[in-house]
Amino acid sequence: MTTAQMQQEIIRLKQEKDICILAHAYQSHDIWEVADFIGDSFGLCKQAAASTAKTVLMCGVRFMAETAKILCPDKRVLLSHPEAGCPMAEQMDKDMILAMKAKFPGVPVVAYINTTAELKTVCDLCVTSSSAVGLVRSLDSDRIIFIPDCNLGAFVQSQVPEKQLELFHGGCPTHARITAAEAEHAKSVHPAALMLVHPECQPGVTAQADFVGSTTEIMAFAKKSDAEEFIIGTENSIVQHLQIECPEKRFYALSKHLVCENMKLTTLGDVYHCVLGDGGEEIALDAETMRLARRCIDNMLK
Repeated sequence: MTTAQMQQEIIRLKQEKDICILAHAYQSHDIWEVADFIGDSFGLCKQAAASTAKTVLMCGVRFMAETAKILCPDKRVLLSHPEAGCPMAEQMDKDMILAMKAKFPGVPVVAYINTTAELKTVCDLCVTSSSAVGLVRSLDSDRIIFIPDCNLGAFVQSQVPEKQLELFHGGCPTHARITAAEAEHAKSVHPAALMLVHPECQPGVTAQADFVGSTTEIMAFAKKSDAEEFIIGTENSIVQHLQIECPEKRFYALSKHLVCENMKLTTLGDVYHCVLGDGGEEIALDAETMRLARRCIDNMLK
């Protein structure tokens, strides 16, 4: 099969079997082209809930598929690659969160959506990278436990200085490994380019950025901007996607190390076998976990 032939067969099979394909922005472009919806983790989960399809195929990582299952428990939810996890989501367990709550009694726990379903069961509010600042600002409490990403938490703290955020060591290893020196180097190599970075990057990196935002916000900024050159400080697949969508502009990777190994596990062949019926993994969560985990997601939606 050629790539085009495999894509055509995937499209035929998903229509025949009533499957909605969701692709995270960090997936490769050949997967984007067969997806029904493309976006960030929470945007995809909302699309899963809104879809009338009986089966949802999440081309992303495990916590995203879990969140989709929580929001649409009556649907069959598949994860495109069983080994596609998220190191940040797996850094903490339920007992650690309960210990934090005991140390800071009465203090709300705000969980980045990049957490497991189990963690969400003991948290009070879920946030995304684009909604974190606004939602933290809106909370009545002056003190907040923010988990798990300390870099995103530090960015939120800088934007909401009136709150005291209790941060803990954790976060996205892909974004966190980028150094301020690498950001300086990228700017020196591309002096005319605007630097757009994700808030999961270290403070020394975000401090040098012309814009800090979620992956979806970074892409929207680049598309709308009158600027012609951009340094992209998030997963390097975004560089390719923007190059294809905006060929008249120039896009450069902030670092060659900005690669999510877990996102890269899913291939077009995996998607093909999922819709064929002999690939992926069906997500199963017990009713109590889904009920408790949904509470902090519903609080975000309110």
